[in-house]
Amino acid sequence: MQRRGFTIIELVVTLAIIGILATAALPLAELAVKRSKENDLRHALREIRTAIDEYKKATADGRVAKAADATGYPPSLDVLVAGAENKKDPGNKKIYFLRRLPRDPFYVDADPASAADTWGKRAYESPPDNPRPGKDVYDVYSQSEGTGLNGVPYKDW
Repeated sequence: MQRRGFTIIELVVTLAIIGILATAALPLAELAVKRSKENDLRHALREIRTAIDEYKKATADGRVAKAADATGYPPSLDVLVAGAENKKDPGNKKIYFLRRLPRDPFYVDADPASAADTWGKRAYESPPDNPRPGKDVYDVYSQSEGTGLNGVPYKDW
């Protein structure tokens, strides 16, 4: 009589091999997810900072109105998406600096916050080593307490 099927030893050996492969693949998968989030953070910071610089350049060129005591930087991140009136255009069409405001990929909170609330904001008057929000947005940074794969904390990127 001929038997078909696997013995218990064959099944245990197969499960042990699968378990070893899974434990080796899990850290690589976590690393890939972290690397992807870091790439998203780098891209979002570059996009927002470029838009802030373009807003400042537009105020310096006189295309966007500013108060006499203003620095020329946007008063909030939402202005970059909502747009500002072009003072040099006869129709006063708006100048848009961002299509949408990206979220901080490392922001974790149970309540869904707006994209602007996920970023830490630094005003023009605040020192770089102790950034604080103020009446304008000079720079943005991640509020995450984590450290990147390069050893630099995310809030210092």
